[in-house]
Amino acid sequence: MVETNEHRLVAISVAGEIAAPRMPALPAMPHVIGRDGRPVIVPALGGIVYNVRVGDPAMGWTAEQVHPGVSIRNRDDGAHVALHTLACVGNEAVVVTGDARGATGTVTGKSGRWSEHVIVHFAAEVLERLAIGDRILVRAHGVGLEFPRAPGVVAKSLAPRLLAAWPIETHGSSLEVPVVGVVPPELMGAGSGLSSDGGVLDIQTGDVDLLRASGLADLRLGDLVAFQDCDATFNSGYHRGAVSVGVVSHGDSHRAGFGPGVTILLTSRDGAIRPARRAGTNIATLLGLA
Repeated sequence: MVETNEHRLVAISVAGEIAAPRMPALPAMPHVIGRDGRPVIVPALGGIVYNVRVGDPAMGWTAEQVHPGVSIRNRDDGAHVALHTLACVGNEAVVVTGDARGATGTVTGKSGRWSEHVIVHFAAEVLERLAIGDRILVRAHGVGLEFPRAPGVVAKSLAPRLLAAWPIETHGSSLEVPVVGVVPPELMGAGSGLSSDGGVLDIQTGDVDLLRASGLADLRLGDLVAFQDCDATFNSGYHRGAVSVGVVSHGDSHRAGFGPGVTILLTSRDGAIRPARRAGTNIATLLGLA
């Protein structure tokens, strides 16, 4: 087991409401302009998605960056910053209003260049009882997680529950981290230059040949992946030798420069993360999400 400072972490409540889907305001509402220049109208960010789940393919949906399950945000700007910063992948979420009151789910990621949503997985029967506007409380636990034996590794949005299920090993002052694949820096897309504590870093999917050559063409929602030469200590960006690891939180995009969004969970500027390719390394399996 990886040594951490979990016993010193604070567990605190944050909350948001199930957000209605929003169509893009620019550049050609309600269309999305694809990388081939063609406009399309497809379901966009937000809402309750009934038929796309963590563990399903990340590509191929007739949608724009589909969120598996439920998307939540807080109407108060300051409270929303707390929600998308403090919520961690693997945290418990509880429905506190509406017909599904008392049902529990799991935070599986975040989304958006500007940190629009926290994404929550619920059982299929719970989804049927949820409604837009229902309030969801998240038991936020994980921000501030550290690794005393690997001080060069920084944790982001990582709940101790997920860490305990993820077979990470310590090797000297480095961590060997199981992932399904490694994203080359050429495929680092939207989200670069922005905060790594709230939103996501996209995997560009416009170059299909490079995507296939990198072994990433069959990514699934919930897959754990590494970005090569990516430092996400503060904002995500290119840095030779750095490594960042995250979870595929939402689906592919029609737009150039965009693609499946990855919520960063671990990062090391000096390369103290050693990705270990292991097929099937997915949070749906690690956390027993059904």
